[in-house]
Amino acid sequence: MMPQPEAERPEKDPETIAPETANLAQELIEAKAKADEYLAGWQRSQADFINFKRRVEQEKEDTIKYANTDMILKLLPVLDDLEMAFGAIPASHAHTGWVKGIKLVERKLKNFMETLNLTEIESMGKPFDPNIHEAVMQAVGTEGVVLQEFQKGYKLGDRVIRPSKVSVGSGEPEKNKEES
Repeated sequence: MMPQPEAERPEKDPETIAPETANLAQELIEAKAKADEYLAGWQRSQADFINFKRRVEQEKEDTIKYANTDMILKLLPVLDDLEMAFGAIPASHAHTGWVKGIKLVERKLKNFMETLNLTEIESMGKPFDPNIHEAVMQAVGTEGVVLQEFQKGYKLGDRVIRPSKVSVGSGEPEKNKEES
């Protein structure tokens, strides 16, 4: 539609122009407010989606990183038994071929576990930490210090998969045998 030349336009009453302009201005303000609301909602949705994507990626990485946990937990008792068996070998049998062969198997198992990023938790003489230790008893000795390790603990990466079972010092001084 072509605009009409100035002379051909019908004259509008000045009294009707003012309320019409006020209504248009109010509609414009309301439309801008609604547009701002929609923009803010869209931005929140976009941020939520980015956070969701990041969380899913992190969960995927953790799943891959810790997928072997169940298998490792089933192999750890075998490693524990091998270590106990070596502690019970009499000195007269310590250098026989079959003992050396079994020690080689143990070393291969430990090397395999290390390739999976499994590490032993150092406990002896360290301060007790409930995040990595499980206290199974308390004994006379320096308070809060691990005195004895009953079962080794292990970490897979930075996550504890089996806490060390330990004895912790009670803080009571050792009694001298002469006083008894």
